[in-house]
Amino acid sequence: MSPSADHPMLRELRRSRVTQIATGVALIYLFLGIAGPWLAPFDPLELVAAPRLGPGSEHWMGTDEIGRDTFSRILVGTRAAITVGFVAIGIGLLLGGLIGTVAGFYGSFVDSIAMRFMDILLAFPGLLLALAVITFLGPGMVNTMVAIGIGGIPGYARLVRSEVLAIRNRDHVLAARALGASNLRIMARHILPLTMSSVLVYSTAQLARAVLTEAGLSFLGLGIQPPSPSWGAMIASGQRSFLSAPAMGIFPGLAIMGMVFTLNLLGDSMRDALDPHQRGRR
Repeated sequence: MSPSADHPMLRELRRSRVTQIATGVALIYLFLGIAGPWLAPFDPLELVAAPRLGPGSEHWMGTDEIGRDTFSRILVGTRAAITVGFVAIGIGLLLGGLIGTVAGFYGSFVDSIAMRFMDILLAFPGLLLALAVITFLGPGMVNTMVAIGIGGIPGYARLVRSEVLAIRNRDHVLAARALGASNLRIMARHILPLTMSSVLVYSTAQLARAVLTEAGLSFLGLGIQPPSPSWGAMIASGQRSFLSAPAMGIFPGLAIMGMVFTLNLLGDSMRDALDPHQRGRR
C-alpha cells in the first residue's frame, strides 16, 4: 500500500459514517455550484409566475416578490456562494501563506513586523473588515471576493507561521541547508508541503466563514448585486415579505445553513483524523 493511501484523513473517511455523509453533501453542493445553471428549471432572472407564490408542483419553492422561481435562483446562487468562497480563501491562503512562511522562516525583525500587522487586521471582526473594504472598493462580486479574502489573510498567516516555526529546525530541513539548498528551495520543497494538512482543515472553516460573510454583505445590499441571485439578498427580500410568503426567506436560509453545517462538520472530522487527542476532549 502506498503511503498516501494510508493517510489518516483517508482512514477517517473510510471509517466514519458522519464524515462520509458530510463529504457526500459537500460534493453535492459543489456539483450544484458547477451544474446549477443547467439544472435550473427556469431562467433565474425571468418572471415566470405571480409574485410570492407558495411552494407547489410547478414551482417547488414558490416565487419571489416579482415572480421569479425561487428554486432556480437558489440553484444558480449556489455557484455564486461557492465561487466567492473559493476565490476568497485562495486570496487569503496565497497572501497569508506567503507572509506566514517568510515570517516563520526568517523570524526576528521580519517576524515581528509581519505579525504586528496581522494583529492589527485581527483586531477588526471579519464582517466589519469586509464592510470597510467594500465601502472603499464599492459593491459587486469581485470586490466581495477581495474583501472577504483580505479578512482571511491574518488567520492563514498565523497558522502557516506556527507550522513553519515547528518545521524549520527538523533534521531534513537542516540537512537541505547543509547541502547548500537556497532558502526559497527549502521553503518550497521541504517546509510548505508539510503544512498542507493543517491548511486544508482550516480552509474548510474559512470556506464556511466566506459563505456566511458573502451572505451577510449581500443581505445588506453590499455584496452580489441584483438581479444576480445571491442567497443573502434572497433572505433580505424574504424578510420584507415573511408574513405573506415565508418560503422566500426560509429556503435560501436553509441552503446557507446546510452548506455551513456541512463544511464545519467536515472540518471537525479532518481535524480529528490529524489529531485524535482532540476527539477525546470533546
